[in-house]
Amino acid sequence: MINLLAEDIDHVLSHTQEVWEDLRGKRLFITGGTGFFGCWLLESFLWANERLGLGAEVTVLTRSPEAFRKKAPRLASNAAVRLLAGDIRSFDFPQGAFSHIIHAATEAGVKSGDKSLLSEMDTITQGTRRVLDFAVHCGAKKFLLTSSGAVYGKQPPDVTHVSEDYAGSPNTMDIRSVYGEGKRFSELLCAIYAQEHGIETKIARGFAFVGPYLPLDAHFAIGNFIRDGMKGGPIQVSGDGTPYRSYLYAADLAIWLWTILVNGTTCREYNVGSEDSLTIARLARKVADVLGSGVEVVVAQQPAPGVPPARYAPSTQRARTELGLDCWIGLEESIRRTVAWNKSIHNL
Repeated sequence: MINLLAEDIDHVLSHTQEVWEDLRGKRLFITGGTGFFGCWLLESFLWANERLGLGAEVTVLTRSPEAFRKKAPRLASNAAVRLLAGDIRSFDFPQGAFSHIIHAATEAGVKSGDKSLLSEMDTITQGTRRVLDFAVHCGAKKFLLTSSGAVYGKQPPDVTHVSEDYAGSPNTMDIRSVYGEGKRFSELLCAIYAQEHGIETKIARGFAFVGPYLPLDAHFAIGNFIRDGMKGGPIQVSGDGTPYRSYLYAADLAIWLWTILVNGTTCREYNVGSEDSLTIARLARKVADVLGSGVEVVVAQQPAPGVPPARYAPSTQRARTELGLDCWIGLEESIRRTVAWNKSIHNL
């Protein structure tokens, strides 16, 4: 079967050569392996496993192995992949030792109304506790939590790029804070398990991303814009278009996650994302420009006078200076590759 992402995962391999030696002959365990992050972790892992002859294996926890086999048959059928059916909060521990665990399961893609707030909080927090307990049980040495920039709460409008040292937090009286507070508690659990059990726990605080496997029908603005544009438009911006966001391409994301897992400092948080921020309205127009053919952009609301724009963009100085990470693939090229991949898989 042709791998449509060969160029991208060659890019990942070129920036992670020394990382893979830490995984040679090892057994990995990944939660959320069937989602956006997880598919990229599997794509890059299997590519490195084959190209470098690592002899490594990965077990992927999923609620529905059948659904994953349908979504990504090439990944699910690889001999180095084992699928484990189970709920993140109560899965049965697989047998044997595992050296590295990536806890990438997330509720970020859940649509409003699909899950109660209490269930969402339980899934995030109890799920993290369960995976950490498994790390102790199986003797894992390195553990990566994919956390979120949501742990900072509302980014002040005068802070263009929030750093890991920012002491803000979500509003505990705002029920929309469930995701951010859940991730904050998950980070605290990682610190406790590192202290009490000696596990190297690394924290990757993700912001916004674009690339193949990103859902085009969830609450991700750039995915919705690409979907609208691929249908011929118009691209719909539901608000006033003034909030600032920044986007890291998925192949670069994979480089960051593998590097943080292997080389990151234990109990240290790393922002993961791009610093190249732009308004949502400008983003929509950039997607339209990439698609061409006169795709129209419609912004639903006019900006309110005197109201500063909302921002959600990271400072990535820590990851760049300590781990040598970067944003190698720019936004326009990221959009172009995402569109091309979606057209290929949908035969457009």
